[in-house]
Amino acid sequence: MDSDLAAKLANYLLEVKAVQLSPDDPFTWTSGIRSPIYCDNRVLLSFPEIRSFIKNSLHQVATLEFPDSGMVAGVATAGIAHGALLADALNLPFCYVRPEPKKHGLKNQIEGRLVPGQKVLVVEDLISTGKSSLAAVDALLEAGAEVNGMLALFSYNFPDTLKRFEERNIKLITLTDLDHLLPVAAEKGYIEGEQMESISRFIEDPQGWWNS
Repeated sequence: MDSDLAAKLANYLLEVKAVQLSPDDPFTWTSGIRSPIYCDNRVLLSFPEIRSFIKNSLHQVATLEFPDSGMVAGVATAGIAHGALLADALNLPFCYVRPEPKKHGLKNQIEGRLVPGQKVLVVEDLISTGKSSLAAVDALLEAGAEVNGMLALFSYNFPDTLKRFEERNIKLITLTDLDHLLPVAAEKGYIEGEQMESISRFIEDPQGWWNS
């Protein structure tokens, strides 16, 4: 991970409130987990300068880390736009992967023209538990693709999540992550020392953090 790139994107995330930190009054995720962090990278698409930065950064990293990609696949829904930006920059075919097949029509789970044997780079906006991301990988594999890795904008860096990708032998690269964001947040005055320690405890134990 390019540290300068990671720090710059972290600053953008905080500046436009795509990432919000509230360790004293935590958010509740869909899973029920109480979290001091909320991330919505779709906000970034509303800012042309940031959008261009992300597109160029994805292109830079994809070219370096996944040079043999023959197709880009976005994970629905938030990964679709970022994946399409990257596919355009690389001049590669694009598809996207739904969480499950449609209930009507052709009942597709993968939208786009996927040729079996293609080396596919999967694009996500956010890596939390990684379960939905890896489910998209499974759908692509079942369709005959060769998944050569996943590229995401941001990761919480949960140890269990990183282990899950390692066990599946799926190369995961993120443009930035919580490890790079927290120092930027402290420097810019978004959080104080004790709050930073609280968020660090959350990463180690997201299920039990709020009750600790």
